[in-house]
Amino acid sequence: MNLPSPARRMLLVVAALLLVAPFVPTAADLLLGLWREFGPSWCATPALRAPADDAPFLCVQVFRRPSIPLVIAVTVVLLALLAAAYPAVRWCLRPLRDLVPVIADVGPQNLGHRLRPGLGRDELAVLGRTIDEMMDRIAVGYEAQRRFAADASHELRTPLAVQRTLIEVGLARTLNEDQLTLLTAQLLETNERNERLIEGLLVLSESDRGLLTRTPLRLDRTVATVLDAYRGRAGEAGVTIVSRLSPRLVLGEQVLLERLVVNLVQNGLKYNRRGGTLTVRVGTDPALVVENTGDDVPPDEVAALFEPFRRRTGRRIDHSGGAGLGLAIVRSITRAHEGIVTASSTGKDGLRVQVTFPTVNVGVTGTDDG
Repeated sequence: MNLPSPARRMLLVVAALLLVAPFVPTAADLLLGLWREFGPSWCATPALRAPADDAPFLCVQVFRRPSIPLVIAVTVVLLALLAAAYPAVRWCLRPLRDLVPVIADVGPQNLGHRLRPGLGRDELAVLGRTIDEMMDRIAVGYEAQRRFAADASHELRTPLAVQRTLIEVGLARTLNEDQLTLLTAQLLETNERNERLIEGLLVLSESDRGLLTRTPLRLDRTVATVLDAYRGRAGEAGVTIVSRLSPRLVLGEQVLLERLVVNLVQNGLKYNRRGGTLTVRVGTDPALVVENTGDDVPPDEVAALFEPFRRRTGRRIDHSGGAGLGLAIVRSITRAHEGIVTASSTGKDGLRVQVTFPTVNVGVTGTDDG
């Protein structure tokens, strides 16, 4: 799209005004002469004679201050130039007005529309490129939300269909005690998975909305509490938890911060191996590091780990475990706390997740090590 430069048009208008400016006094003298020749003679007085005693106040002032008519004439000329400049100003701003209908027509049906102003350096070209970049971000976010809604619908529809089938089987025939127990267990398992998925969606929605309050929280104490709660489960899985926790303050919400740590610990245990380790560190920068042993993660699959309903293979999750929202929730909570979360392969086996939070300039004391 060819976008004319408003700056160049303004320069033309300014140049025209500079050319006209020297002629303002001449135009004022001409206007004053025409007024004296063809205007009303109600204030005329003989040369070198003062106005009569009954002369109007204005006539007296004009006689005492002869520059008044010239000032009035110059003012009239300037007002005329100002009126003439208004169309010129609208002409300068016309390229911006031409963008209004183009931007107003953008919607979900044509998010791919771009201005493509080229590589110019003028203001309108920079604005056009900025709008295109903004549209790129909007399109990516919209597509992510659309994909998320489709994935969430699929993940909810499948277990609901399973529940419906189990209920229809139970109603279609008489079941013995063992069959009834099996049917009840399957219904309970499917219902629990639905609850986990809905809970994950609610947490993700809450964290995407941002933080309502910010309170200084001890991240090391939150991590220590979560690790204490999961040491028993880690022992049953044959995983050793190693923690090095230094005092660290984070401004945020306790519930969301605890959920972030829980999801990272659960993920580290779930994708670990018997005899492996889960290493958790809290420090200044990065604030939190969770590293686990397990299957090697190819570098090109690391970025997909934070997408909703994805596993390390990058495909839609199966129905054997969680809802597939763990690391997506971690990313959303981290962003809500104005932090950055990254993941990387350890180079041998397992995954290393690193969370960085803004520094809080408040003194803390004590050290929690586990």
